[in-house]
Amino acid sequence: MSIFTNWSDLELIASLKQGHEGALTEIYNRYWDKLLSVASNRLASDHEAEECVQDVFLSLWRRREELVLTHTLSTYLGAAVKYQVINRLDKRYADKYLQTTELTPEMEHAVQVEAADSSLLEKELLQRLEATVAKLPAKCQMVYRLSREEGRTNKEIAQILVISEKTVEGHLTKAFHDIRNNLSLFAPLILVEEVLREVFQKFH
Repeated sequence: MSIFTNWSDLELIASLKQGHEGALTEIYNRYWDKLLSVASNRLASDHEAEECVQDVFLSLWRRREELVLTHTLSTYLGAAVKYQVINRLDKRYADKYLQTTELTPEMEHAVQVEAADSSLLEKELLQRLEATVAKLPAKCQMVYRLSREEGRTNKEIAQILVISEKTVEGHLTKAFHDIRNNLSLFAPLILVEEVLREVFQKFH
């Protein structure tokens, strides 16, 4: 059991501001399901709902040092995920949804900033991912790009490169670990794994 498990939200936020990844992990575990339920109820796509929640936590980490809550953490995160949902809704539905979503001016400003920050952090993570891929050994990089960028199966890659499927799996596993280790130097592992989950679903 984590030492953060029995901490209050206020204690977790204070620890988060000091850069403790364990505090973020506890907040993530405590609120992920609740926020995902909110997003899923408004979006038809489970994939989009998960992205909304992921973006909220990415931004929470990025803005940890300057974060000031005028409401409970639960309320703040709920408002943030609702704003993420609004950004993904078709315009014809967004106006109607805004009318049913109660956000104070302070909260609206905060979640707007949070949405922008989460997009920036995710962009930076993806840029670092690409930089890491570019440094992979030639054959490993080729296997990665054929798999993740061209959507080739392991069998197809093996035939193209004249190697065994087991060797293909080995290259993909190496690519996953190299990327994961590199990105974890830049952001908490729990957030890195969310970003990589779709890229390496079968290896996650």
